[in-house]
Amino acid sequence: MNKKITILLSLLLALGLFVTGCGNTNTSVQSSSEVVVAVAAPLTGDYAQYGNAFKMATELKAREINEAGGINGKTLKLAFYDDKNDAKEAANIAQRLVDDKNILGVIGNFSSSASLAAASVYEAGGLVQFSPTSSHSDFTKQGNYMFRNINTQAIEAPMAANMVVNEMGKEKIAVIYINNDWGITAKDNFINAVNDIGGTIIAEESFIGGQTQDFTSILTKINGVKPDVIFVAAFYSETGMIAQQLQQLGYDYPLAGLSALYNEELIKLAGDTVEGLFLTTNFFPSDSDELVNNFLNNFKEAYGQDPDQFAAVAYDTLGMLAKAIEIAGEDRAAIRDELAKIANYEGVTGNTTFNENRDVIKTMRILQIQDGKFKLFK
Repeated sequence: MNKKITILLSLLLALGLFVTGCGNTNTSVQSSSEVVVAVAAPLTGDYAQYGNAFKMATELKAREINEAGGINGKTLKLAFYDDKNDAKEAANIAQRLVDDKNILGVIGNFSSSASLAAASVYEAGGLVQFSPTSSHSDFTKQGNYMFRNINTQAIEAPMAANMVVNEMGKEKIAVIYINNDWGITAKDNFINAVNDIGGTIIAEESFIGGQTQDFTSILTKINGVKPDVIFVAAFYSETGMIAQQLQQLGYDYPLAGLSALYNEELIKLAGDTVEGLFLTTNFFPSDSDELVNNFLNNFKEAYGQDPDQFAAVAYDTLGMLAKAIEIAGEDRAAIRDELAKIANYEGVTGNTTFNENRDVIKTMRILQIQDGKFKLFK
């Protein structure tokens, strides 16, 4: 060993860094004063508003947990990763998180496509992947470490069909959907339910998320069949474009969609062109619920804006994961098992219990955009 290496090792030992930096990682976790949870979401790009809702809400929840004493006396630390809503990037991040034994669980991903792409990596690594929003039915079928905190499209899309046919009173329906894993399963479940309850699908059109910006040819084709309503299985950015281009073309059709549209950015982007739009949601502020009121007040004080559904489900997701870590300790497999046992967790999106497939069933409401605001319809 040359003289330079000998001096360097001596310095590291003197500073106590050699053991924690190069020794057993699990020992490092157990001796740390922090408990680390990762959040993987689109923090940049076309769907950044969803990821930033995750970020704000989980930071708020972590701060509340730490102010109450942390997890078993340790500080809850969040590590944020930007998957850009890209399936390949989501899988790459998953491998980094699996390899980092300091990470005890993951909040994410936002979209079903990103979640599905990363799931096999998390499963192989034995690390909980807890998505607040992935509603594709196949997500939790990828293994035993996948959890979700939102209804599957097998539940939400039929509720949306009932909203369109029975609450809006529309029979002839045109469907526009994003051509990805989530959009296809949402569209299929919606159409099947519409057919079951007596509605009629008279047009189906798809687009490529993040690429399609000109919807005029799609809307012109739909105008040719004169629907009673256009149902959009898409996110806020494309739905805003669709609404604006409908108005520019001079077409006047009511719009309806799913909970993916419950984001203030939709109204900021599209203005009065989304006035009257109907949508389903898992969360809406309630004056009578103290837990929800506290969340609303604390969120608004922290960020100067109201939380949406995506913030609410992310807030509860971290709450449940922290509870599982508190009981299980810093063991990934034990955390998975404790999380699966959670029942009647009282959160801002209602009481949550996982079924045998680690899915949840949550009450849904109907919102309508009125006077530039999301308002409770039913």
